[in-house]
Amino acid sequence: MSETKAMDEATAAAELERLAREIAHHNRLYHAEDAPELSDADYDALIRRNAAIEAAFPHLKRADSPSLQVGAAPASHLSKVAHARPMMSLDNAFSDEEVMEFVARVRRFLSLSEDEAVALTAEPKIDGLSCSLRYESGALVRALTRGDGQVGEDVTANVRTIADIPQRLPGSAPAIFEVRGEVYMAKADFAALNDRLRKAAADPEKARQFANPRNAAAGSLRQKDAAVTAERPLRFLAHGWGEVSDLPGETQTEMVGAIRDMGFPVADSFTRTEGTAAALDVYRAIEAARADLPFDIDGVVYKVDRLDWQQRLGQVARAPRWALAHKFPAERAQTTLNDIDIQVGRTGKLTPVARLEPVTVGGVVVTNATLHNADEIERLDVHPGDRVVVQRAGDVIPQIVENLSRDPERAPWPFPRQCPECGSAAERDPGEVDWRCSGGLICPAQRVERLRHFVSRHALDIEGLGTTNIETFFRDSLIRTPADIFRLSEDMLVARDRWAETSARNLIQAIEARRDPPLDRFLFALGIRHVGAITARDLARRWTSWNAFHAMVGRMEEKRAELYRATGESEDKFLARMGKEMAAIAETGGVGPEVALALADFFAEPHNREAIADLLDQVTPSDVVHETRESEVSGMTIVFTGTLETMSRDEAKAQAEALGARSAGSVSSKTGLVVAGPGAGSKLNKARELGIRVIDEAEWARIVTAAQ
Repeated sequence: MSETKAMDEATAAAELERLAREIAHHNRLYHAEDAPELSDADYDALIRRNAAIEAAFPHLKRADSPSLQVGAAPASHLSKVAHARPMMSLDNAFSDEEVMEFVARVRRFLSLSEDEAVALTAEPKIDGLSCSLRYESGALVRALTRGDGQVGEDVTANVRTIADIPQRLPGSAPAIFEVRGEVYMAKADFAALNDRLRKAAADPEKARQFANPRNAAAGSLRQKDAAVTAERPLRFLAHGWGEVSDLPGETQTEMVGAIRDMGFPVADSFTRTEGTAAALDVYRAIEAARADLPFDIDGVVYKVDRLDWQQRLGQVARAPRWALAHKFPAERAQTTLNDIDIQVGRTGKLTPVARLEPVTVGGVVVTNATLHNADEIERLDVHPGDRVVVQRAGDVIPQIVENLSRDPERAPWPFPRQCPECGSAAERDPGEVDWRCSGGLICPAQRVERLRHFVSRHALDIEGLGTTNIETFFRDSLIRTPADIFRLSEDMLVARDRWAETSARNLIQAIEARRDPPLDRFLFALGIRHVGAITARDLARRWTSWNAFHAMVGRMEEKRAELYRATGESEDKFLARMGKEMAAIAETGGVGPEVALALADFFAEPHNREAIADLLDQVTPSDVVHETRESEVSGMTIVFTGTLETMSRDEAKAQAEALGARSAGSVSSKTGLVVAGPGAGSKLNKARELGIRVIDEAEWARIVTAAQ
């Protein structure tokens, strides 16, 4: 977490891009191909890392963020069917404190008093393949895997072979009832299956073996031939429901009881608890019994018991607000630190990387680990040759969490004071933990990385101009600045080795297609510190054209010239004051003082202005065209003020966002609607002065209901 807090915005954006690619890759292997490369703990580490960075930089959240995705696209050999209701994923917790915060968030969202109990259910999180079983008039008509959460694979024929799953429900069952749970293979059955496969093989040493029970269950359920599935010892454990025509209960506990009464297996340890402490007691009891359970589990799932509260809490992106998976701790291992290398990033940040003696952690061979920064090296007092403890949890790559070879007599490992790429001095700003190369645009590492960033997927997205070509063209002085990319020609490329007319023409066509990039992509491509893809989008939506944006930046420059540092004012306070002034000029949600100051600094630098002017001779950023949803309040800016009696402020804001509106904290001429409760004061008065429509909470509820 300390690394995330110290991370600059450009590094965070690059990290989120890499995470999105890596998690998508592992989602496909896990959900679609049943061939995971990572243990569950390692996968959770990636998800947790992504969530930590998004929490620190919410404006950088990507359109393809893993936090917005569920599962992976279905495989090709099974037919695809849309779920009547999406199969959501769950947010994860890894500590008691995170569970306590989950309950606190529920309280805040629902505006509950401290003495009102929040009942939770707790049950083991089984490591199987998610499946939804649809019954109509009591008959099983369809079974779907999770797929990507919206569309699953039809495995109805295979599911009919599983003894745990009833073919018909009792007459009292609702007309439409979707039961959801996990298809799994018991540990003993898994061992017996692998034993049979080994004995049946012509060469037992080369027999195909399943890596773990989850893989065996997934591979067995997703067979083309149901007869093969029938030979496999699959089981089913129910834990929820999808579409239901008539709910047979008002709480999670009652619903699970009804599902059990219909003939479905549910977890024996399913428990209703009162309060966080009791839920954590169940977690510890299940963790203690983990090794003795007949199936693999990787945590405990908590759910708010009251269904009406679940309905109000709703969901965020890929996960419901009313449920949480409390995961078991990740594994650790000991190894030797062989060396420490320094990597230079696109922004000049010097990042130390530990080169390790290979060691297996959670089923994966680890050779590298992050050391974060110079302060972390000093804290751990690590040197090449030390024996260290490595953990894969919460970071993209493993991290060293303990040094077993501390020696208080030896000198600290000398963090380099020169950039290993260009030899320029390494500098660290006051109050920051990161050392950075001062070489700027002369540093090869930064130059190449800036060019790679410029053509990357969420920037100009120039197909065919990948890392290899960027590095080669830069090495051969074919491109040095972004503008040089648009000066490339077919003749220049064909004259080079390994370039044919077709490949040269294709690349030039791809470049030509990006001469009028969307404004947000153009801004992101410039590589301005703290301006990620989301912030660039917000700026583009606010200013809509390059001319308008550039004029705003010009006003920033004028304000910079007016500001002066008062006598006795520290530099940090002066910069903070300047940042606030710049943010006021930017007038963009999500652009605070830090981002605004970075914008002002970037455009104040003469060589940046020269590079952009050169680039604008080659490209023309296209204007933004706003699109809004059909709704009474779509596109409006709404201000909630006063006391809301039937919902919390967070719930009201969530409703506004769901209706295509934007929630703001203050009233201005841009405000379209004010929702005022008892005790509304200055905001209500200002709304009346400006002639802005004001409604009460009941009228707001009518608008929300009408839009559903």
